[in-house]
Amino acid sequence: MTGLVSRFALVALLAVSACDDKPPAKPAPANTVQKAPVPTVAAPPVSAAASPLGQAINAAAFDPAAVDPQARRNTLIRVQTLLDRAHFSPGVIDGRDGGNLKLAIQAFQKAHDLPTDGEISQALLAALAAADNGPVLVDYTITQSDVAGPFTPQLPKEDYEAMAREPAMNYHDIVEMLAERFHMDEALLRELNPGANFNQAGATIMVTAAGADTLPAKVDRIEIDKTLGQVRAFDETGAQVAVYPATVGSTERPAPSGEWAVRTLAPRPTYTYDPSRLTFGKPKEKLTIKAGPNNPVGSTWIDLTKDTYGIHGTPDPKLVNKRASHGCVRLTNWDATELGSAVKKGAKVIFMGTEARPA
Repeated sequence: MTGLVSRFALVALLAVSACDDKPPAKPAPANTVQKAPVPTVAAPPVSAAASPLGQAINAAAFDPAAVDPQARRNTLIRVQTLLDRAHFSPGVIDGRDGGNLKLAIQAFQKAHDLPTDGEISQALLAALAAADNGPVLVDYTITQSDVAGPFTPQLPKEDYEAMAREPAMNYHDIVEMLAERFHMDEALLRELNPGANFNQAGATIMVTAAGADTLPAKVDRIEIDKTLGQVRAFDETGAQVAVYPATVGSTERPAPSGEWAVRTLAPRPTYTYDPSRLTFGKPKEKLTIKAGPNNPVGSTWIDLTKDTYGIHGTPDPKLVNKRASHGCVRLTNWDATELGSAVKKGAKVIFMGTEARPA
């Protein structure tokens, strides 16, 4: 179980900006002829997405006879990104096969009356492209604000005492920040941009054109499937609006069963470690860890009427549905933010199925 979260205390996001004002030009001496300035032509920006790799991924198709592993990887990146934009989240976009991708494909197939085998096919790609055929890789120019951070040093996992001493639980570095912004695995971000200086403002990099972290309708009901490790969101008409992979409970701290409800929402939550109520960790005293994406409950906390339980983000998105939680429902930060932006107070939350500890 993830502990108690302050439900109403929100921590303001610090915006860091920089500017470089040039000194005023000196006036020309009297009785001199001023020369017209020589016009300068800015070099055209280098398009990363127009590179051979970017073009290959944007045009990736299904070929059952393909033996080139890079061609398969290109298709996986395209499928994952299009699923993400369609609100059938594969979790982290990493260009790899896995259980979360299979679950996302199955959910999309079911919603579009396709055979629910969880496999990539021409029919799947055609259905995804029919809804959204935009490029899956685009250019992004790193800004001075990106470079400035602020960033928080990486700390040992579950060292709650060290975390409590930090003024905020920010990203560790710019690569982690950019990867999460575009729903990507850090390794994929580096792979797509070999030799890139991510700390150089003005540099152009290639990123996935992921979803916008908003849903098309308000969420009135949430189903938490403990067997699959999946969260499904529905609007007031009963239409499914989103599907997310999730880590649900653990053997030691199983998630609850039955029907509960959303009590409140806390964007940028603090995290309270209370040893009198928790069975994990070493601290002997109550600790409060400040807000930030690397907070133990991530960027968003959706508080449930089941006391001390919630749906929340995580500092380790690639481990969602691969490692047990301490009892709550863990999503990637971006999926938790998306769900939190649309869920209604009082929305039904139904835990179903038999809990299975992720492998």
